[in-house]
Amino acid sequence: MTATTQHADIPGASFTEHERAFQEGRFLRVVNYHNTPEADTEKVRAELHSLAERFDPVTLEDLDAFRTTGEWHKSRPGIIPVFYEGYRNNAEVAAPLAEEAGLTGWFFICTAFLDVPVAEQFDYANAHHIDLVPEDRKGDRLAMTWDQVADLSTRHVVTPHTASHASAASLETDEAIRYEVLEPKRRMDEVTGQDAACTAFLWGTPYGKNPRVDAAVREAGYRYQFSNTMVQYLG
Repeated sequence: MTATTQHADIPGASFTEHERAFQEGRFLRVVNYHNTPEADTEKVRAELHSLAERFDPVTLEDLDAFRTTGEWHKSRPGIIPVFYEGYRNNAEVAAPLAEEAGLTGWFFICTAFLDVPVAEQFDYANAHHIDLVPEDRKGDRLAMTWDQVADLSTRHVVTPHTASHASAASLETDEAIRYEVLEPKRRMDEVTGQDAACTAFLWGTPYGKNPRVDAAVREAGYRYQFSNTMVQYLG
């Protein structure tokens, strides 16, 4: 588990702007998860329940309201537990534990990972910086199904994390940008019947670092980009 604090801010925010955002109360608590194997059930349960004792859940509507008004409308600070990559155990282990704790999970899905044949998912994960643990065995389904994505979207925030877990810097062609930025949102929206609002890149690249990729993120229709230290509004 990696704990981070992020804030909604303008693209390319400087350290001074980060500092001002904290002083003005424009920040959210974000806890990042990746692989959540069944063996870690009690550990993840304890962490999520501990967070729920001190913080209130954050829905997409809550984030929109916070951005619009600049004020947090709940009695306790907000917490966003983010589950990256689209592991099957995120749907089968993490999501029920978040619900048990009364938290809204934010699931960032590598959409192409879900389309890889089960027999090839182990090798695909190793080739795309999708970390595996001893519980993840070759030949088992490691990625969520699209049916699980659709089901999660009825109770949590579900949104793309590129197609193949790509970094922004790696997108050097129009075809790569289409595949990693535009197509994942189209597919996600088609499956969920919703409007996926957020995206994030491998290594947590912020908006404002790559003009061609930035333009594609906006063209795709995303409203927010999650990076290592910011939740950036792109409107």
